[in-house]
Amino acid sequence: MTKRILIIFLTAFSYLNTNAQIDNLKNEIESLIKSKNATVGVSIIADNFKDTININENFHYPMLSVFKFPIALTVLSEVDKGNFKLNQKVKILSKDLLPDTWSPIREKFPNGTTMTISDIVKYTVAQSDNNGCDILLRLLGGTAVVEKFLLQNQINDIAIKVNEEDIHKEWEIQFQNWATPIALTNLLTKYYLNDMLSKRSYKFLWKTMVETSTGGNRIKGQLPRGTVVAHKTGTSFTNDKNVTAAVNDIGIIILPNGSPIFISVLVSNSAEDSVTNEKIISDIAKKTLEYYSRINCR
Repeated sequence: MTKRILIIFLTAFSYLNTNAQIDNLKNEIESLIKSKNATVGVSIIADNFKDTININENFHYPMLSVFKFPIALTVLSEVDKGNFKLNQKVKILSKDLLPDTWSPIREKFPNGTTMTISDIVKYTVAQSDNNGCDILLRLLGGTAVVEKFLLQNQINDIAIKVNEEDIHKEWEIQFQNWATPIALTNLLTKYYLNDMLSKRSYKFLWKTMVETSTGGNRIKGQLPRGTVVAHKTGTSFTNDKNVTAAVNDIGIIILPNGSPIFISVLVSNSAEDSVTNEKIISDIAKKTLEYYSRINCR
């Protein structure tokens, strides 16, 4: 066997072996979710964008607060254009702080306050403040502006039609804000490659997402302490039929060698309890990190 043929053979063998290992990881993930009374969508991009794993990736999943990530991207793109400033002050009235919705802003400032756009984005993303979200949408001019931003950046299969106030009015409304897992992972990669924002806006949003305090038992739940994860969660209510419309987490996990893993896990129409729903996500993230930690240590 000539040296050239040997190199070709070994390269092909390595490629087939790697594909087999990725298939094994996909099979492990599928075995985790097959017994669950829920629809679980998974999309993963890793190993310097060479590997993709998709499971139930093309269904339309309700995003819930995951939609605050593209909203934040849109706001920061307007900052980059000079239409807003991060230190621009926004007057928040008590009437803007709706009751019966998750809102750390309202809890801290029940009578209203004046707050910079940067602080509203931090509350909206890192603490998933629903009132903060709707304040940002009003500044932008509505959900259609966010959809336009996504389309301008070649991101399809993400629909943002209603705000948080509307979502809380009726069960079915939340399904109008939907995405496919693969679309959300593509959005994460496009953000990470910094194709959408200025360097300053990118760094601001990255720090905000790393500091996210919601969903600690999801992507981050079983990862080693200190693992860097920039992520955004989304959670629905559970209805009187014991169905939870959505328990979601999307994010970017940074391996010890600095390589990113892009992951979106959307758990929809689940009859499982909240602990199980979150563990589905953390189990998938754990297996994914373990696999890519092994192959990056070779």
